[in-house]
Amino acid sequence: MGEEYLQQFLDETTWYNSIVLEYLLPTKLWSPLPHFFQSWLRNYIAGTLLYFISSFLWCFYIYYLKRNVYVPNDAIPTNKAILLQIYVAMKAMPWYCALPSFSEYMVENGWTKCYARISDVGWLPYVVYLFIYLVVVEFGIYWMHRELHDIKPLYKYLHATHHIYNKQNTLSPFAGLAFHPLDGILQAVPHVTALYIVPTHFTTHIGLLFLEAIWTANIHDCIHGKIWPVMGAGYHTIHHTTYRHNYGHYTIWMDWMHGTLRDPIDDAVKKVM
Repeated sequence: MGEEYLQQFLDETTWYNSIVLEYLLPTKLWSPLPHFFQSWLRNYIAGTLLYFISSFLWCFYIYYLKRNVYVPNDAIPTNKAILLQIYVAMKAMPWYCALPSFSEYMVENGWTKCYARISDVGWLPYVVYLFIYLVVVEFGIYWMHRELHDIKPLYKYLHATHHIYNKQNTLSPFAGLAFHPLDGILQAVPHVTALYIVPTHFTTHIGLLFLEAIWTANIHDCIHGKIWPVMGAGYHTIHHTTYRHNYGHYTIWMDWMHGTLRDPIDDAVKKVM
């Protein structure tokens, strides 16, 4: 890629930085920083706001406005459990934000297959590439997540931090980002790896990274959405209780293909019987 084309990526990230930083921080605090650190600061602020706003609104809806409708009273997590989840997530957040900042740096330097505008490839290739990107991400996250369970030192020193939330009354949307920092980064690495494999629209990639925060909040609310083939909270709650099923991310396909799928409806029927 030529410098003129790469400048489009730099202009885009600079614009993102200005949107967040100019409105929330005095210019003299962030303008002297190198571009990479401006991007990191923007990701940190935006990620933190997204985490608190999405998790708080969802908790308010299911635990108060719809109390005892979606989640039984005895399954609502305590304030102590939620505060612990927030504490763990906030300790990890600065490290989480290094990954999208690094991926932006790679894109700005032309080290990936990213393209700047959908018109550069056309709508049909955009959709095809996006589908392949999501398949690569699904494959990568499934195996990364599974190995974090199967390799004992990785589980003991990294993933066990997240699995202290192993029952309905300890799980909440705030648990979505409550990981050891390296664990959270490892599970997001497939998003960055895919940039080297599949031509990817840069703006879409950034959007999908932030969608992760909303998605992880959703799959920790213990509500089974029953939208096939989505790997929703009903499946993920089983993962937290059995530790050996439902490693997938957005869909059930990887678990189905590898024999690790456990269906919440079948599970509920067996408990009744």
